[in-house]
Amino acid sequence: MGERPVEFSDRGGWWLAQRRPHPALRPFLRSYDGYWETEAVPTRMRTLPTRTAVMIINLGPPLLLTVPDAGEPDREYGSFVAGMHDGHGMYLSPGGQRGVQLDVTPLGAYTLLGVPLAHLTNAAVELSDLFGRSAHTLVERLAAAPSWSDRFDVLDAFLLRRLEAGPAPDPEVARAWRLLNGDPAVTVAGIAADVGWSRKHLTHRFREQAGLPPKVMARVIRFQRAIGLLTGGTGLADAASACGYYDQAHLSREFRALSGCTPRELIGGQLDQQRVTTLAEPA
Repeated sequence: MGERPVEFSDRGGWWLAQRRPHPALRPFLRSYDGYWETEAVPTRMRTLPTRTAVMIINLGPPLLLTVPDAGEPDREYGSFVAGMHDGHGMYLSPGGQRGVQLDVTPLGAYTLLGVPLAHLTNAAVELSDLFGRSAHTLVERLAAAPSWSDRFDVLDAFLLRRLEAGPAPDPEVARAWRLLNGDPAVTVAGIAADVGWSRKHLTHRFREQAGLPPKVMARVIRFQRAIGLLTGGTGLADAASACGYYDQAHLSREFRALSGCTPRELIGGQLDQQRVTTLAEPA
């Protein structure tokens, strides 16, 4: 498994080691992202809703995480999975972080985690609560591995076993996911007609397996598209039009609802000043 090269990059206080996963896993995640901090500097970071569930395999000190709309105080997490979210959160790193991040498509997470993703909506769950003793074994093996290539080989083997044993999403749900990602103008009614289900049944099954109702997922996808355009220099009005917002005011309201910021605050300042993370997403 180790024939795929590991690429290293300096992110300004962070180092990143990346490698593509086994080909059988690539429909579900783009890369393994190993990271470590060169300085133990506490950092508060904003998290945004994305098209992925996030698995953090922590080889450093615990993180203090605020989960959107969870109704719970901040709590410490070691290795954990954050499910699909429709709001922003915060986490506090004490510095000296080291670990691996996996950004997994919702349907990939449904299979690899082996639980309905609706159970993880707007929530974070310790890896041990999902995988039991095998989570501790995984962390121990990653910590003991002599190189990042060896760590990624360990992850390949672990996830391939999960893939073989996990549930497959309904073909109709998989089709709905592709339609949502492919057409900014698609409607839930149009998707339901395409897959041959009622809107109610589609919403129920999609939320169970993908973590969010299709209408909410469409909001998140549109929000992420807008971030990409604005980060690339597109103006607010043009981004609003390209992403299917009614107008610029509609885009701004959605940014406040999903990120807690105006578009200019998020793109123009906080991306640099607070290291706001939007998390890499599989294509």
